[in-house]
Amino acid sequence: MRKRFIFCFGDRLCRCTNNRLLGLAVLGSGFRAWAASAAIAWAAIGLAAISTSAFAETSPLRSLEGVGTKIDVADSLVELLEKGGTPKTLDQMLQLEEQHRRVAERVAECTVNVSIGPAQGSGVLVTADGFILTAAHVATRPGKTAIITFKNGETVTATTLGLNRSVDAGLIKINDGQSQGRKWPHASLGTSSQLRPGMWCIASGHPGGFDLNRGVVTRIGRILAVRTDALVTDCALIGGDSGGPLFDISGRLIAVHSRIGNDVADNLHVPFDHYDKTWDRLVKGEAWGYLEGFKPVLGVRGQQGSDVAAIAVVNPGSPAEVAGLRVGDVVEKFGDVDITDFQSLRAAVADTMPGERLKCWVRREGGRYQINVEIGRE
Repeated sequence: MRKRFIFCFGDRLCRCTNNRLLGLAVLGSGFRAWAASAAIAWAAIGLAAISTSAFAETSPLRSLEGVGTKIDVADSLVELLEKGGTPKTLDQMLQLEEQHRRVAERVAECTVNVSIGPAQGSGVLVTADGFILTAAHVATRPGKTAIITFKNGETVTATTLGLNRSVDAGLIKINDGQSQGRKWPHASLGTSSQLRPGMWCIASGHPGGFDLNRGVVTRIGRILAVRTDALVTDCALIGGDSGGPLFDISGRLIAVHSRIGNDVADNLHVPFDHYDKTWDRLVKGEAWGYLEGFKPVLGVRGQQGSDVAAIAVVNPGSPAEVAGLRVGDVVEKFGDVDITDFQSLRAAVADTMPGERLKCWVRREGGRYQINVEIGRE
């Protein structure tokens, strides 16, 4: 049976307000089993989720790296955690909790909320001059204005840049002139090429959207599978977490949250190396590819030989039919793109994301009409 994954926009799924219970409820199954056998009371030490409201290499990207978020792991835990083992004693358990707490303090500074129109997601600053990694479905398309919110409620404006939709990777840049001479806090960079199942990781984000009273929420978990296109972890994610960072246990960025599975503790993340290898294209604002099963679709065909975007067929049950587009309509504008022929309409649709809502202007029987369309997928 094919596994179902969905994107986790902040305005599409329910809001989480009890961070501690969220983390305790969905901690990785392997670790839950160990905790039960050891009779350790998770609630007493609160390892699973930390709210930070009280916490005040050779590529072009790596050349911009700063001090960031890295925290050395205690010597007594290094070998155990690198091999993906679980704590054997209460002392090791408390050391792991302390490592989580210290990393959480650092990552809260560079984990941001991203708002583009009504949709909310998360992102992570990776350079001192304001580059932010996020998911492609959060950024939606190049050239859009985004509102970035830091943990203290400070907001700045930003612009979406490149998108590698084939893996759901997106890039955003904070607009110049807003830093007041300071350097933006940013993450230490890791690599996804040497990760193995069982290794510990820390997820950060704004589940349910930005909440000043709660702050950034971090959750600890483990890597379940390592693929070239995605990492799978049991870190709990819900709506609003998309685009947020995944760190290794030392606080180095290894991936970005993409989509959640049938269970909130079975999630896909974009490996960091995809951003690293395509950095120049992302910075230039290029957009390419699409995820399997997430190709944007409108559901119309054009009139052959026409020099305008005249609709010849509207597929039954398609987003076009649901929106009210008709045979004979001539599309003149799609979103913010002027349409000159059917090829330009096809290109405009390909540049959208499934679930995106936009306005379509058509010429019909001598009049000009605005049609609201929600993009489908196939």
